[in-house]
Amino acid sequence: MLRVGLPLKNVHGGPMVEVQIMARIAVTDGMAPAAVAVLEKAGHEVVQGFIEKSDLLAGALNDFDGIIVRSATKLPAEVIEVSTGLSVIGRAGVGVDNIDLEAAGSAGIMVVNAPNASTQSVVELTIGHLLASLRHIPKSDRGMRQDKWEKKAMKGTELSGKCLGLIGFGRIAQGVAQVAKSLGMEVHTYDPYLPPKVAKAQEAYLHKKVDSLFKTCTHISIHCNLTDETHHLVNESRMKMMPGRKGGIDCGNHIVNCARGGIIDEQALLAALEDGTITSAALDVFEVEPLPEGYALIQHENFHGTPHIGAATMEAQQRVGLDIADAVKIALSGKKPKTLVNGKFL
Repeated sequence: MLRVGLPLKNVHGGPMVEVQIMARIAVTDGMAPAAVAVLEKAGHEVVQGFIEKSDLLAGALNDFDGIIVRSATKLPAEVIEVSTGLSVIGRAGVGVDNIDLEAAGSAGIMVVNAPNASTQSVVELTIGHLLASLRHIPKSDRGMRQDKWEKKAMKGTELSGKCLGLIGFGRIAQGVAQVAKSLGMEVHTYDPYLPPKVAKAQEAYLHKKVDSLFKTCTHISIHCNLTDETHHLVNESRMKMMPGRKGGIDCGNHIVNCARGGIIDEQALLAALEDGTITSAALDVFEVEPLPEGYALIQHENFHGTPHIGAATMEAQQRVGLDIADAVKIALSGKKPKTLVNGKFL
């Protein structure tokens, strides 16, 4: 439904020229001003503002050629089916589990993402959560706010010399591996889709079975997509496999997830924290977001969390906005962007 302008006469009396192709693009979850400017400079109209699910189902996107979303806006099949004007969906970020890719492909809608922009930010948050857990930073802070000076109780452990297990070994996990190795960690990974040469190049031990990874590693970090295969992949039985000891040190077992909620069974994680199977856990993502009232996991003293802020840095937001703006602009021109993710167009 691209809007092609009518031929207009040159103001200096020259030949007729055609107005640039125009499109209306909905930006529902916010975007960096510089990225909005890129789209507007290309001649597109950008309409910013969150659209409620009920309005999406009522056809609120019918008058738009494209939409750019983050994680808050969900585009299931029933929304895509009534959004008859769309030709491109842009996901300002990596994960596209909030978009029905099959329905989009069937409707002739390209789906593009921005997979590289937030890599460094998520790498740094993952390492930050690991360090915060092992050195009791959140717990110490909470105690001091209650006028407690619990120095003796806050003896931690080092990352150096420990085994880090990475579930999934894409760009972010490889970035985490590089930092972990610089801190003296031994890196292991499980990724059934990874060519062995990639793990070898990163000096990471590639496990053929996920259970083998859990039996080997005292520290686990999640870096895979949420699928039927990975839902509750981290469960009670696998957490109990973790060794809790490395190099003669009772370092405990530690889990971090800055990837997608639902990969960890959160009820099983709480039980594992309560019985000591897991020493610490830190999550940036949850199965239900925002958290429901009275959510028990955040009350445990050995848990700390963040509200899905993996990509929430000024640098990442600038990069992700510019990357997705470029991808959407290319898609609207009729070409195939490099970050196309739905198979119909690949």
